[in-house]
Amino acid sequence: MKRIKMELIIEQAEDGLWGRVNYKDNLVSDFGNSVTELEEKIKGVLFDFEDVKPEDVEFDHLYDVYALFLKFDYLKISKVAERAGMNPGLLRQYASGVKHPSASQGKRIETTLHQLADELKDAFVFAE
Repeated sequence: MKRIKMELIIEQAEDGLWGRVNYKDNLVSDFGNSVTELEEKIKGVLFDFEDVKPEDVEFDHLYDVYALFLKFDYLKISKVAERAGMNPGLLRQYASGVKHPSASQGKRIETTLHQLADELKDAFVFAE
């Protein structure tokens, strides 16, 4: 079967992560302690109810800010905020789930992360 690519929206849950996909106008959701566990559970539901083989599913991840900093815990919030021209305390509130960013703030964070990724792609390590 042809690979099925779908958006997996990952958000903060009380005890981990909550994720959801839309497949054939059906909302499929589940909880997990990690992105990997969440993916496996969603694939299981898709198989059980839609007969979609897990190996045929590929996800594009869309993170809320909390889930983003949980997944990429090596990112330093204060430095990302500085690069984005944001108050570090505000970004920490977004990352902890106390507050939620507007669409424009979310886009600002996303753009900053993509700029950092571009810089890292151009970095080389010299070793003798």
